[in-house]
Amino acid sequence: MKKQYLWLILLGFVLVRCDLEQLPESTTSKSAVFGSEQGLQLYSYSFYSILPGRSTSLDAMSDYMAVKSVFSFIQEGSFAPTLSSGWSWTDLRNINYFIENCNDPAVPIDVRKNYIGIAKFFRAYFYAEKVKRFGNVPWVGKPLGVADPVLFGPRDPRALVMDSVLADIDYACANIKSTSDATRSLITKYIAYAFKARLCLFEGTFRKYHTELGLENTASAWLNNAVTAAKEVMDKGGFSIYTTGGAGKSYRTVFTNPLPVGEVMLASICDLTLTILNDANWYWTSGTYGDKASLIRTFINTYLNLDGTPFTSNPAYTTMLFKDEVKNRDLRLKQTIRAGDYKRISGGIQVPAPPLFSYTFTGYQPIKWTLDDMYYDTRDLNINSISMFRYAEVLLNYAEAKAELGTLTDAEWASTIGVLRTRGGITAGLSAKPTIVDPYLVANYFPGITDPTILEIRRERGIELCLEGFRFSDILRWKRGPIMNQEWNGFYVPTLVTPMDLNEDGILDVAFYQGTKPSPAASGVTYVDVSSLVSGKANPQLLKNGTSGELTWMNNISRKWEDKMYYYPIPQTDLITNPNLKQNPGW
Repeated sequence: MKKQYLWLILLGFVLVRCDLEQLPESTTSKSAVFGSEQGLQLYSYSFYSILPGRSTSLDAMSDYMAVKSVFSFIQEGSFAPTLSSGWSWTDLRNINYFIENCNDPAVPIDVRKNYIGIAKFFRAYFYAEKVKRFGNVPWVGKPLGVADPVLFGPRDPRALVMDSVLADIDYACANIKSTSDATRSLITKYIAYAFKARLCLFEGTFRKYHTELGLENTASAWLNNAVTAAKEVMDKGGFSIYTTGGAGKSYRTVFTNPLPVGEVMLASICDLTLTILNDANWYWTSGTYGDKASLIRTFINTYLNLDGTPFTSNPAYTTMLFKDEVKNRDLRLKQTIRAGDYKRISGGIQVPAPPLFSYTFTGYQPIKWTLDDMYYDTRDLNINSISMFRYAEVLLNYAEAKAELGTLTDAEWASTIGVLRTRGGITAGLSAKPTIVDPYLVANYFPGITDPTILEIRRERGIELCLEGFRFSDILRWKRGPIMNQEWNGFYVPTLVTPMDLNEDGILDVAFYQGTKPSPAASGVTYVDVSSLVSGKANPQLLKNGTSGELTWMNNISRKWEDKMYYYPIPQTDLITNPNLKQNPGW
């Protein structure tokens, strides 16, 4: 990993990415890059900036996260083309320049094909993200000059662009030579297959559920591609689900370990000696720096009981206290949020760490990406690697594509969903597909789905990939934008003023009041005002029933999903530059 970053620094002295197409046809710098395998390798490192890197906040805008301020995109009447972004093509010019010039006969053809394969992987990645964001986009397969008419032409149809994306990723799968990378930081053949499964699942389900495109008859072909690509990884990639430490520990270790564990296929790796670090603790524990992002109760309710039954089958779930609702649940819950006997480290000493209402609005405070030592809480100090591709997603992609095709078998359920649930400590429903629809999932998430297998795979995907940046993409492809309107609800509060012990350690943690703060205040208790007005202004933090009930956050800010929001608008400045792009419908 150190070597890769050092090469990236050196690359800055050789090439300026945004002006690559303006280099002379024959220069010393060009031959130095394209005339040797080392030069091609050096150049290929410049593509990695396309990946999401060290961010752990990619799910901040999603249905299951309450944050300190509503994103303008989902705030009713607040977003417009003048606020849009993302219509940038610099990375594409860099990739296309490489592909066009990777033709020096001094380099063996199989080596050239390998690096062209890596470049085409990144071009496929670039375009998949652009299509996800904007729908139709112009397909550009060569470096363009400043006066090229393509720069001022219309967008191409989605089908044409995605067929080109599929051709690129197929080339990558066929020609990338490396099948493994000990550092888990470089693109290999099986990363290409994993990405093919991801993009084909997205496109196949998007076409199936977005019938307005008129492409639903092509959905099965994309889903079959997702199946075959995922199966290639499953059969030949050599990856497995990480279980070291047992069901109560192994899931979270995947996200807190400094070096990638075996399940992680590709990661952004931190390096203290190079001061390459991430800000996970700062983001997730700061009351000012991050989004104070908290999971909502509607989503927390989807975590199964350890015996495999739905938590919401118990009619008492609506008024269950936090300390009780986290018991006997899928063990990934306690590895995702502060709950039960969770502890942090202060000055080398372990201390109980219940949810803190200086950081959370709902009580469901995430820990998935954070390190337990409070030393890491200020600024970007985290040393844990950030996974971008992991084997669990491959299993989920395979299972979902097969279920959407109606061909998932009991054995395939057991080897995918069953394996993931086993790691979560679940003891039943592991060997055969479900046969009963969970009415809670239908009522709160997927009213149009009657297949219990698809419902359960969607449940599993939400839980397993929680906070990893997949949720909004899943909402888009399932055409379930309305769940972005979910109330931001928190745990149940039975009464005002009475302090609650959230982790049953005998120490009182939080109490809720209206009006005047109780005096004398109980020592160590955080008091939260849930009055309707605070200092003459509407209070965003309330209780559902006034003096009791679920916590609610920001019900005073209207969120309204509209169909136009399945795509972002073309930014106004780019539309002015090229009116032939035309604006996305509704914007």
